[in-house]
Parts: sequence; C-alpha cells; structure tokens
Amino acid sequence: MAPKRGIPFAKNGSKGIRFTVLRFLLLCVLTPVVFFLSRSSHVADQNDISAVPDTQQVAKWREWNALQDLKSLFSKEVFDVIVSSTDDMGPLSLDNFRKNMSASWRVVGLETSDVAYELKEPTTHGRQEKLQVKEGRSSEGLSQWTDSPARQVRRKLIGKRQEKRASELVKMDNEVIVKLENAAIERSKSVESAILGKYSIWRKEIENDNADSSVRFMRDQIIMARVYLSIAKMKNKLELYQELQSRLKESQHALSDAISDSDLHHSTHEQIKTMGQVLSKARGQLYDCKLVTGKLRAMLQTADEQVRSLKKQSTFLSQLAAKTIPNGIHCLSMRLTIDYYLLPPEKRKFPMSDNLENPSLYHYALFSDNVLAASVVVKSVVTNAEDPSKHVFHLVTDKLNFGAMTMWFLLNPPGKATIHVQNVDDFKWLNSSYCPVLRQLESAKMKEYYFKAGHATTITSSASNMKYRNPKYLSMLNHLRFYLPEVYPKLDKILFLDDDIVVQKDLTGLWAVDLQGKVNGAVETCGESFHRFDKYLNFSNPHIARNFDPNACGWAYGMNVFDLKEWKKKDITGIYHKWQNMNEDRVLWKLGTLPPGLMTFYGLTHPLNKSWHVLGLGYSPTVDRSMIENAAVVHYNGNMKPWLEIAMTKYRPYWTKYVKHNHPYLQNCKL
Repeated sequence: MAPKRGIPFAKNGSKGIRFTVLRFLLLCVLTPVVFFLSRSSHVADQNDISAVPDTQQVAKWREWNALQDLKSLFSKEVFDVIVSSTDDMGPLSLDNFRKNMSASWRVVGLETSDVAYELKEPTTHGRQEKLQVKEGRSSEGLSQWTDSPARQVRRKLIGKRQEKRASELVKMDNEVIVKLENAAIERSKSVESAILGKYSIWRKEIENDNADSSVRFMRDQIIMARVYLSIAKMKNKLELYQELQSRLKESQHALSDAISDSDLHHSTHEQIKTMGQVLSKARGQLYDCKLVTGKLRAMLQTADEQVRSLKKQSTFLSQLAAKTIPNGIHCLSMRLTIDYYLLPPEKRKFPMSDNLENPSLYHYALFSDNVLAASVVVKSVVTNAEDPSKHVFHLVTDKLNFGAMTMWFLLNPPGKATIHVQNVDDFKWLNSSYCPVLRQLESAKMKEYYFKAGHATTITSSASNMKYRNPKYLSMLNHLRFYLPEVYPKLDKILFLDDDIVVQKDLTGLWAVDLQGKVNGAVETCGESFHRFDKYLNFSNPHIARNFDPNACGWAYGMNVFDLKEWKKKDITGIYHKWQNMNEDRVLWKLGTLPPGLMTFYGLTHPLNKSWHVLGLGYSPTVDRSMIENAAVVHYNGNMKPWLEIAMTKYRPYWTKYVKHNHPYLQNCKL
C-alpha cells in the first residue's frame, strides 16, 4: 500500500530525500512479498513440518527464493541494498524494517499503525508468534529460527562494534581535554612571564626541591596572607585580621632580601608552618572564590602598574647615566690637557705627516670627545692589522678635549701607523651661513627646547623624549660625517668609525669592496621591523611619503666605507642640506644623524656582509656570542657604553682588553 502524495519526508543530510523515498518504496514492495513468504511458511509448517529435513536449510531456501523473485522487480543498485540489508539484519521480515529504520527514514506525519498495512491475518499471526516465544510454547523449529548461532554471532559483533566506538569517543574526549589542559598551562606561563618574580607554587618547575622552594613558598604565603587580610578587614573579622597581620610581618621580616634558601634563618621553616596554619584557618572562615579572584586580580594590576613606573624611571636614569662623563675619564682628560699645554710647541706635532693625503693608504675618520674610547678604537685597529704602516687615522675632537687627545697619542703612538688630531673649531668653513644645523642650533627655539627648565615636569613624562635632548646632538662632531669631502679633499675613499666600536680583525679588505657606483657601504639592519624607514621618519608628512618607502631597509652608522669621488659627483652634502633645512621645526624626524643619513644616502647605499659589523652590544643582552666572535667590528650602540658602570658585564671584556690598565694616567685617575 503506497503512501499518499504530498506527505513530506524527513531529510538526513544532502541525500536524505533520495534514501527516504528508496527505503519507503522498498518497504512498500517488500511488505507483500514478506507477507507472502510468511504466509506460505505458516501453511507449510501447519501441513507437514516433519517433512522438512532441516529448519535452517528451509529458511535459507526461502530467503534465496525471495531474493531471486526480487531480481526481476528492482535494478541492480536497489537489489544490492536489499542483499546488504539482509546480511546485516538477518532474514527478510517486516519487523526488521520497522525496528531498524531510523527516524530520518520514516514518513513524517504518519504513525506506525498507518505504515503497518491493514493486513489482519499476518498481523494476528505475528502477534501469536510473539506470544508463543514469550510463553515458551514455540516449536523447536521456531526456537532455532529466533536464536540461531548466526544471529547470536551478529549480536556479538554489533556489541563489539558499539564498545569499540564508545572507547574511541572516550579516547577522543580525553585527547581534547589533554590539549585544553596543555593550552591552559602555556597561557599561564606566558601570563606569568610578564610579572616580576614569576613565583607560583602550581608550576611544575617548582616541584624541584633544590630550586629555592622555601623562598618561593614564603612569597606565595605572603601574597595569600595579603588577600585574606583584606577580606578579613572587609568582613570585620578583627581577631583573624590581627593574627594575619602579625604573621605577615614576621614572614616579611624573615624573608627580607633573601634570594635563595641558603639566605634564610634556620627558624624560618617553623614560621612557614605557623603561617600555613593561619592561612588554613583564614581559608575556612573567609574563602570566597569571587572575592579571592578579585583581590588577586587587583594585586596583579597594581604590580603591573608599579613595573611600568619602574621601567620608565629606569629608562630615564639610564639615559641620564649615558649623558654623563665618568669621573675617571674626566680626570684623565684634565690631566692630559694640563700636560699638553706644558709641552713646548715643537713637541706637539705628530710624525709622518706626509701620509695624511696619500690616497694609496688606508684612511680612517674618527670624530670623538672621549679620549679613552678613541684610544681603544685606534689600538684595536692597529693590533689586528696585517701591515699597520699602511693605516692612517684622522681624529677630530672639540676645543675642550683637543689637548688631551693630542697628548694621549703623543705619549702612546700607534706603532707604525700614522695619526693626526684636529680641532673642529679650526674648520672656518663650518659656519652657520653654510651649515643648516649650526644655524638651527643658534636659534631661540632650539635653545628653548634644550635648555628651558620647564620642559620636563616629571621623570616619567620626560623619559620618552630625553634621548632626543642628548648633548651629543648639539655637537658638530656628530654632524661632521656629512662633510667628509670638505674635511679630506685629497682622499678618494675613507672608512668612518664611531668611538663606541671595537675592531677584532684586519679591515683592509673593506677598501677592496666594489660599491657598484654607490656612495656608502654599510651593514643593513632591517632584520627587525623597528629598523625600517617608517620607525625613523614621519610618513604623515607629504614630503617624506612622496620620496621614501616606509618599508625600506635601514643601515648602521659606526663602520661605513665612503667613496668620496662618487660623493662629490652626486652632491651628497647638498642633499643633506636640503633635508636639514626642511626639518627646522623637527617635523620630518627627531634629532640625531641616522634619520638624515637614511634620507641622504637613500638609494646610494651598498649592503656589506653582516660579519663586518655586529651591533647591539650597548642595549641587547641576546646578541649571539658566535656572531660577536666572528665579527670584524662590534658596536656598543645604545646607552650601555663599555666605559660606563651600566655596561653589560658579559660584553665588556671585548672592549677592556684594549685598555692599558697599567698606564700611569689611568691608575692616577682610578680607571
């Protein structure tokens, strides 16, 4: 009996309608067939059941006969579905189809009684058969039909499949839980690393008994005591409040400045035990998950604010320390200056002055007001040079340090190398009418910017801008690098060195580098995003945005090969003057020489191999040691100069190995 038209079928995925119709049609067609088989079987059993030699063979024969009849009614695809259904669910019967049909295969809107066709005789026969099975009055053949070995095996296989599937689902759930737990642990580590101290008794690393566990445990106890102290005050638990406060003071006093367990007093363990008992008592009386969480979050936020404030103060103090001159270096400069002016004029001159303009030699330009730093640069170059006699050093300093610089190298000549010291104030062509920087430094706006007392009200507010107010930006020694052809008109190529570098290898190979028509040979520093052009220049200004790429790679001052012939051809000094004039109000870049250098040599810089020049020893504690060992030049760029007390200890030996500690001047000045 076919279903009525217009009855909707339930969907199960994209193929739901197709299989619903197929299964329903199959049910409709098979019902008469199954009924017929059941009917004929019932008649045969009533007539002569003893005539059948084997009930199982008769069942198989009936099944095979029914399938043969179905071959003529259905296509091969439908027939394969019927065969597979027979293999999975046992002999064909209407009950099998009814029981094994899922909800997605049933007709929506029809009850089971409607689908079960109104066939009274088979229904009655089926009910009688079920009653006989339940009451144990079924015949031997019917008992074998219902509980056949094949059916029992199928039941066992189905049960095993279900158990296997259930175990797989449980395993998947366990794996998901483990992944979530691991992710939570990683998140806790990342959050914890942002907090000073990084103490947590729940971390696995803390399980190590030899890792100063007592100190960490006491600090955790102090944190929880502060939490419960606040809650006790809030809930007016005065007795518990006083007890917590007393134990908290004892623990803080016992911990004091202890860093390791060895710093603790032997009675500390008893105090830890007592504090634990008080905390346990407080937990029993005051513990509230929301309150404790809120207090801990508030403490974390307060600690974070304190860390930020301390970082700003540290930045301010480090910049202040970088600006100052150590007493020892100041003492050295003063003593050398006095002795220089006590010398007769004829003894103040350096030998081999003929080499100063010889273009076939290796020339270095060094502009510095630090005698000790300049001495290290010169000595490190000469020590590592294959032929020192071919190296010529051109030192330029200011009027204040000219006598000291000259006296030092008169007393400590660089072996066979040539050296010459000049005073920047002797360059008469370097005046405010020619040099934009000098003109800007003489302006009222610049003086107000540098020297007005009210521009920095607090430490934290001035820390970010203090580095731009460094006195070195006021010195023409810092800007003289843009006038190399004017300072050395007879030279074709020169190697510029900063005074905070140390040379570790012979540098003569740099003069053989082909700059490919470029003016500047330098090591690029674009490995990090903050060394791109957009970090130095103001790209909101249309002049900058039109002429430069914000993602262009920056490069380093400190060790630069300059082709002075190409410099003159391309009028590099003129390009620098153009941009410097446009930046009178500091709208294109802040103060300093690197931003105008990037602009002036834009498209005119040839990248050198990174092994020539390694930077970061003045600010980064993570510079790879192998890179430092293999570098020709190491650069202490940053605030932590090697001659300052704030220098990083692990980098200082590369610099101090070239300092003459036994020199009388250094010993007298306690250097």
